[in-house]
Amino acid sequence: MALLRGLSFAVISGLIGLSASTELRRTDYTATCQEIAAAVSSASKVYYNGSSQYKKDNEHWASSSSQTSACSFEPASAQDAGIALQILAKDQTPFAVRSGGHTANSGFSSTPGVQIALYSFSDVVYDANAQTATIGMGLIWDNVYSELDQYGVTVVGAKTTGVGVGGIVLGGGYNYLSNQYGLSVDNVVAFELVMPNGTVTNITSSSSPDLFYGLRGGFNNFGIVTTVTMKAIVQSEVWGGRISYAAAQWDAVNTAIANFVSTVTDPKACVYSTTNYASGVRYRTFCFMMRLLTQMAFFDELLGIAHIDEDISTRAYSDLIQTLPANASSGLRAMFHWVPIEQFTSSILDMVKNQTLFYGEQLSQSSGSLISYDLVPFLPSLYSHSDTPSAFPSLRDSGQGYSFIEVYYGWTDSNDDDVMLKAGAESAAYMKQFAVDAGQDVANALIYPNCAPPGTALADMYGDAASRLHSIRSAVDPDNVMSLAGGWRF
Repeated sequence: MALLRGLSFAVISGLIGLSASTELRRTDYTATCQEIAAAVSSASKVYYNGSSQYKKDNEHWASSSSQTSACSFEPASAQDAGIALQILAKDQTPFAVRSGGHTANSGFSSTPGVQIALYSFSDVVYDANAQTATIGMGLIWDNVYSELDQYGVTVVGAKTTGVGVGGIVLGGGYNYLSNQYGLSVDNVVAFELVMPNGTVTNITSSSSPDLFYGLRGGFNNFGIVTTVTMKAIVQSEVWGGRISYAAAQWDAVNTAIANFVSTVTDPKACVYSTTNYASGVRYRTFCFMMRLLTQMAFFDELLGIAHIDEDISTRAYSDLIQTLPANASSGLRAMFHWVPIEQFTSSILDMVKNQTLFYGEQLSQSSGSLISYDLVPFLPSLYSHSDTPSAFPSLRDSGQGYSFIEVYYGWTDSNDDDVMLKAGAESAAYMKQFAVDAGQDVANALIYPNCAPPGTALADMYGDAASRLHSIRSAVDPDNVMSLAGGWRF
C-alpha cells in the first residue's frame, strides 16, 4: 500500500511453486538478444543497458523484484513474441515476461537473460454489441478504466493504481466490483496466447477448455498472453474516496467496520481498510470508501468520526482508483502474504491492530519502512458468480473464506530480507490460527497466488488442482520452455 513520510494508512473500499527466473547457464546472453533482434520484424525492438527504454522495461514497483537483464525485448506482435520464444527455447536462455511489474517476489517477472516487456500491447477495444473489452497486456488498469469511461462501462480489474493487467487476469483479481461480478478471472471471455512452440491461438472456454481453465489463475505456465477479452460492465459515476484518521480514532473506525460487515447485504457497497505503521509513526490510519449507487448508515458513521484528511466525492470510477496513492511505496523491497477469513469481527479487528503495532515496532528496528495490514471484506456470495472452473480459485466452497487480510511489508535493506519474510510468515500463521480458534471455517483455505510469499507450496494455493495443472502444462509445453521464466511453476 501507499507510503508517505510521517503517515501510515488504512483503506476502506509438496510441490514448491517458486521459480525465480532460472539461471540455467551463467553466460553472456547477449548472443540470444542479437539473434532475436535479427529474426523479428523491424517494429519489435531490443534494448540494452544504458538506454532509457531498457531501464523502463526492467524496473519493477518493488526493488526486490528487479534484476539486470542482458537485454530487454518489446515485441510489437504476438507473432514476434512467438519467434522470440522459439529462439529462447533453442538457446535455453532464461527470460521473464513483464506486464505491469507489480510483483513483490524476486525473479517472477525479471531475469538475468531476456526481459520481455509487453508495452506494445496497449490497445483497449470496446465492442458495444458483444459488451466486451479486448485489452492489451502491456497496460496498467488505470489506463483501461480511463479508456472505458467514455463508453460508460468498466471491467473487473485491479483495485489500486499502478497495477498491470497481466498479474490480475492470470492470477485471480479481487476488486471493488467483486461482490456483484466475481473475480477478474470470472469475467474473462478469451485470451490471445503465444504457445510455448511459438504459435498464436485464441483461447476460449469452448475452443480450449483445459487451457482456459489453466490460464484463469495459472499465470504464464502455458505461454505468453498478449491480449485478454473481458465482459464489459455498465458503470456510471460512483460516490467514494479516501478518509484518514489519527491514532485516537482507531477503535472507533474498527467499530464502524464491524458494524458494516455484520449488517451489509447490498453488493454495491464496498469497504477496504488498512492499518499501518509507517516510518516509525504509530496508529494512524488512512481510510478509503466507496459506495456504488447505494446509501447506508455505515458511511454516515464513518464520516462522523473525527478525521484528519478527506477526499470523497461523486466521480468517475477511474478517478476513484487514483485516490489511493499506492505508488508512493514504489522502490521499497517488498513481500505480501494472504490470510483468508470469513468475517471481520471486533476481536479479529483488534487482533489485526495488535499485529500491526507489534510487527511495526519490531521491524522498524531493522529497515522496515511500511508495515501494512489490509482488510478486504466481501459477501459470502463472492465465489458464486461463475460456473466455469478456474485454476484459481480452484475451490469455491464455504471453507475458502470470503474476506481477507492482505499483509504487506516494505523495507530498504536487502540484508533484512530473511527477517521480513520470516516475520510476515509468523504473523500470517498467527492470524489464520486466531480465525480458526474463533470458529471460522478457514483451516484449509487456499492462499491467493498474487499475494503468496516466495517458497509457497503449489498445494497451498491450488489444492488438488495442482495435479491437473501440471498435466495441462505438460501437454502444452512438453519441452519445458516456460520453465525458463520465473513465477509459480507447475
